[in-house]
Amino acid sequence: MNTVMKIRKYGAIGRITVKNQMAYLLDLFMRTLFLLVILYIFTQLWTATYDGTGERIIGGYRFDELIWYLIFSESMVTAVPKLHITVEDEVKSGGIGYILTRPVSYLLFRYVEFAGEFTVRLVINLLVGGLLGVCLFGLPDFGWGWAGFPVAAAGAVTLNYMARMLLSLCAFWVEEIQGLLFVYDKLLFTVGGMLLPLELFMEPVRAICSWLPFQTMVYFPVKTAVQFDGARLLSMLAIQLAWGLLFAAGLGFIYKRGVRKLNVNGG
Repeated sequence: MNTVMKIRKYGAIGRITVKNQMAYLLDLFMRTLFLLVILYIFTQLWTATYDGTGERIIGGYRFDELIWYLIFSESMVTAVPKLHITVEDEVKSGGIGYILTRPVSYLLFRYVEFAGEFTVRLVINLLVGGLLGVCLFGLPDFGWGWAGFPVAAAGAVTLNYMARMLLSLCAFWVEEIQGLLFVYDKLLFTVGGMLLPLELFMEPVRAICSWLPFQTMVYFPVKTAVQFDGARLLSMLAIQLAWGLLFAAGLGFIYKRGVRKLNVNGG
């Protein structure tokens, strides 16, 4: 019964987060206009690249597959909430001390919020970006990719949250964490596979990327959507699980040390 109550409690937090996001749908759609600008630029760039090389397939991707890849990858990255700003402000102001008194786990509370906000933004991004893809190429035939994408994306958003929370909790020790998150985001853009599928990287960069966690947060779900392969999906999920266990251990350690260190002025 206690477990059921906990599930309901965090489920209610998730529903509230989604409702809050839905209340500002117009603002969210307006933000996606920037996404369309980015996608238009990349479409022109890759049009010139395919025409210039005369190749129909580059790095294992047809032109339409590569543009759909960019639609999914850009949609995922631009949907990520600014978790680090929230955590940094709470630590600096001491407000985190009040949140810790609530009958919820701070880490799970923020995770449910993060996942709920990310989901709403991702759906809107894919609707807007997908409209561009449909106008260019018609309806895509991803087959089982439609089913595999949410599964891999769930693992991706969880790992992304863990990594961001790990860096955000550094606010217990350092004044500014913006620089840490700036570097992290740039790694997602590059070796994470947002700007390019990892197949287009030269060796040994591609080999190095395969040993880093960033591919699990962007490349894995997008690759699954655009070029679904059941066996490859199982391998990706296993890698996500391995990194998830490692991140969970690190996050638990940092969180406990941070809470122990916490000193709230006046209380």
